[in-house]
Amino acid sequence: MGERDQAPDGLSARAARRRDWARPLRFHLSTVIVALLLGISLPLTWLAHDQGTRLATSAASERMSLLGQRVAAQYEAVFRDGRTAVMLAAAADTLLEDPTGDMAGKALFLDRVLDSSPHIDGLYAAHADGSFLHGVGDTEAWRRALDAPQGTDHAVRSIQPAGEDGARHSVWRFLTIDGRELARRDDGATRFDPRRRPWYRAAIAAGGAPVTVGPYTMATTGQLGLTIAVEAPDEPGAVIGADLLLETLSELLSREAVSPRARGYVFDEAMRLIVHSEPAMMAALLPQLSARSRHVAVSVEDPLLPAIQPLLAGARAPGLHRIEADGETYLLALEPVRGAAELAGTVVAVAAPLSDFTAESRLLVARALSVSFGLIVLGVLSALLVARLVSRSLTQLAGDAARIGDLDLTSRPAVSSLVTEINTLAGALATARAAIASFALYVPRELVRKVVAAGRQDPASAERRDVTVLFTDIRDFTTLSEQHAPEEVVALLSDYFELLNRIVEAHDGVIVQFLGDSIYAMWNAPESNPDHVADACRCTLALTQAVAAFNAEGRTIGRPELVTRFGLHTGIAVVGSVGASTRRQYTAIGDTINVASRLEGLNKEFGTTAMTSEAVRTAAGDKAFAFRPLGSTRVKGRAAEIAVYELLAGPDSPDSPDSPNAG
Repeated sequence: MGERDQAPDGLSARAARRRDWARPLRFHLSTVIVALLLGISLPLTWLAHDQGTRLATSAASERMSLLGQRVAAQYEAVFRDGRTAVMLAAAADTLLEDPTGDMAGKALFLDRVLDSSPHIDGLYAAHADGSFLHGVGDTEAWRRALDAPQGTDHAVRSIQPAGEDGARHSVWRFLTIDGRELARRDDGATRFDPRRRPWYRAAIAAGGAPVTVGPYTMATTGQLGLTIAVEAPDEPGAVIGADLLLETLSELLSREAVSPRARGYVFDEAMRLIVHSEPAMMAALLPQLSARSRHVAVSVEDPLLPAIQPLLAGARAPGLHRIEADGETYLLALEPVRGAAELAGTVVAVAAPLSDFTAESRLLVARALSVSFGLIVLGVLSALLVARLVSRSLTQLAGDAARIGDLDLTSRPAVSSLVTEINTLAGALATARAAIASFALYVPRELVRKVVAAGRQDPASAERRDVTVLFTDIRDFTTLSEQHAPEEVVALLSDYFELLNRIVEAHDGVIVQFLGDSIYAMWNAPESNPDHVADACRCTLALTQAVAAFNAEGRTIGRPELVTRFGLHTGIAVVGSVGASTRRQYTAIGDTINVASRLEGLNKEFGTTAMTSEAVRTAAGDKAFAFRPLGSTRVKGRAAEIAVYELLAGPDSPDSPDSPNAG
């Protein structure tokens, strides 16, 4: 060793640097515990926040998408009710026959159709001669417009063709719930001619196909609505129509709000807003929609509309979008209305702030952070306390050890601790002190000091080499030993070990040690074996079959079964002769042996018989042997996880991948 690599006190440069960085145990222990607390709690808190946000966003997206579909379906259902009503009335003869006849039957028919759907504001029939029959329900708008008498359930308006005086008269009949006429009011001559209305002209032009006209202001109530109309198939010039109020559609969107701040919209085929879920917005929208031209732009003070409008051009298919408005992120569901031809191009939009869905997640994260912070503070205080308690005893023991090294063998008060290892160390130091004190009675003190300073020299020779190691263990052997006489157990184990030893030797392996009811076998040492991994796999499979046959034979004579589990691993180990000068043992030491032993124990957790490592599967080749992957796990004594497999079959087995019978 060069001078620059040697410290003045005889330590290596690396050891000297490590000693310069040395700190009291309580410092290291406190640092490690605090780091562990932070390393565990902070990632978990972040993961909880991230996962909670993801789940909340995913759930919100799904809810918004479903809501958009449901609102579109309900919007379509409103029109379907109106279309069904007009198609039914157009197919029936009740409203199309002589306008002046059977008014009671016509009134009853109108009442039944109106009762079939709460969305229809009025149902009417217009004839080519200008006669008109109009039925309305008992709504606040109609009661106010008609000044209907008390007890009115529905009203019917009739306009007959021009008489001899050339005038057309309008008559309202007010009926009770049982169809009895409560009152009649003649409004006199009227200039209303249904043949001039847009819905009549559109229906005649459509030639029997249903049409939607509007939005426009209703003549009597002044409300804004749409009309669905169709020409009667059996009576040219006769048109059946039904009114649907836009306020009703607005209420529908309001009822379907998925969050307190959610908003709903309906856009027509010209991408013009015609329905808004908020009453105030709808009130501002109604006067603008009263314009007869469908190309007149509308405008309301809604901050979401500028972000929604650009998306409408591509919204003819379902879609979920994120938009930014008022400094917030909104989820927007766009759903075209497909079920009715007259609604082609109509799009339903539902928007809700993302924060409405993630608020609960944020609250939970805030609580988790508070709890985590409290636990961290508590953990730090506990770490400092534990570190102090532990380090105090270890500091005393370190002082005792230093004094023993200086051959200061004066008796000291016994160190007592709640930690078993510290008590064990204290006892060992006391024994060492007593032994050295006794030894010092016969050997000069300076010689003892040199022996202690020199340390232990091990003359054993060893080498690093690649080995394959097998550990076995009998399940519930302790219970078996309790249930049988010792002589029976010894005889059973002798036969069992004889069988295992014979098979291991037949596969070029060696049993290093018998460990109670277990064996520790090794390949590629002491003699080299280039095929040691495959031999070990074949041996393991042979052992499983031999033990099964051994148990089958034992059942015939009443002998207990020995259920054996196997752990197989390959890797580098230090192999050589280990022990005292008068008693030595050939063995292997290293992580490879520890992993093999742990794999055997993991069989209980996975419910397997022969467990191997990824290293065995790679070296043996999964084309020659059948391995079932079990995933990754962490074995005791190792920080990193390892992939584990179950060894199922070998090259001579019908289940082997290379066997002609496989697959």
